[in-house]
Amino acid sequence: MAIANDAAAPAKRQNPSRSGFGLRAEVHDEIRNDFDSALVQRIKASGGTHRAGRLTFRLAQEFGFCYGVDHALDLAYETHVRFPDRRVYLTGEIIHNPTVNEQLARMGYCFLRPGDEVTAEDIVLIPAFGAPTHELERLKSIGCLLVDTTCGSVVHVWKRVEKYAREGFTAIIHGKYDHEETEATRSRTTLYPDGKFLVVRDRAQAQDVCDYILGRGHREAFLARYAAVATPGFDPDRDLQRVGLANQTTMLSSESLEIAEMIRHAIEERYGAEEVRARFRSFDTICSATQERQDAILKLIEEPLDLVIVVGGYNSSNTEHLCEIAAERLPTYHINAPECLVSAREIRHKPAFSKEETTSWDWLPEGPVTIGITAGASTPNKVVGDCIERLVALADVG
Repeated sequence: MAIANDAAAPAKRQNPSRSGFGLRAEVHDEIRNDFDSALVQRIKASGGTHRAGRLTFRLAQEFGFCYGVDHALDLAYETHVRFPDRRVYLTGEIIHNPTVNEQLARMGYCFLRPGDEVTAEDIVLIPAFGAPTHELERLKSIGCLLVDTTCGSVVHVWKRVEKYAREGFTAIIHGKYDHEETEATRSRTTLYPDGKFLVVRDRAQAQDVCDYILGRGHREAFLARYAAVATPGFDPDRDLQRVGLANQTTMLSSESLEIAEMIRHAIEERYGAEEVRARFRSFDTICSATQERQDAILKLIEEPLDLVIVVGGYNSSNTEHLCEIAAERLPTYHINAPECLVSAREIRHKPAFSKEETTSWDWLPEGPVTIGITAGASTPNKVVGDCIERLVALADVG
């Protein structure tokens, strides 16, 4: 599949490529072979139910790879075919799934580390989460070919945040400060001299912001807690007068909407209803795939299930939220690989709201068991299928 003549040609010095190299058809079968599952496809075709001995599996209606992940993998595989003899770097994990990143490593992709000397002859892939503006500018200045796999939903958030900065509004971003996507998003405010941001993780932190807007906070205490997650030199007395809401696209949708309403209400209470339009902006930037998977797990846990397995990378935000939703109703186990299913008695998993993997015992009940299955937007069907097959083997149902 390699195009030898073009592969040896120097890269064009231009803006990052987001459209690929016209090789999607050539890489389709390879991607499918690496990441798809015949078992999962059969279960989907049969209505989402699979029975094997004493186990019944119910698949969520929406799970696994989203459009943004498909697009990122298309670009990664096309780049490999188009430039087989060139050194290719990734600025970070292309998506948050160990299986996918390990596969790219086997293909020869290298993570860009501090001290690596990138040259104009190298290729650098920007992950689906995007990259900070300063990193993009540094790479552009080198002249290497940038292949930009940033998800379109993330770019949509960037445009919103840039608009806030341009119009003099502080971007309040509902997200995880150290997540790659949020890091890239907050950097967009630096495109404007007076751009400002503040990152809030949850309702409790949003309430602190509301309290300060309403004059109930203390400046020193607020800065001690939030200066590290805000623009350098952030002044809450000045920078919370006009605010615009945005979010990391993989956060819990209901929480993002609630936080926006909390802050809108605080602005109205402080300045009056007639001032809301001039002082508050909000736009729901949760991606549609995240919303669809959250809606699907909410529907799935209404069924008579005994437990739920959530499959996905431990550092995958959207997968974490699927686990949190299911755990409110049923015993739920977030695993990142089939090997986490050690035996019918032992399972390694990351509990909801936890940062560390733990081991639980006697997790699979005796007798007939109905198991709900879902997966994050970065989880290959192959991993889901392998988990189902391993569960069947552990339950000794052949």
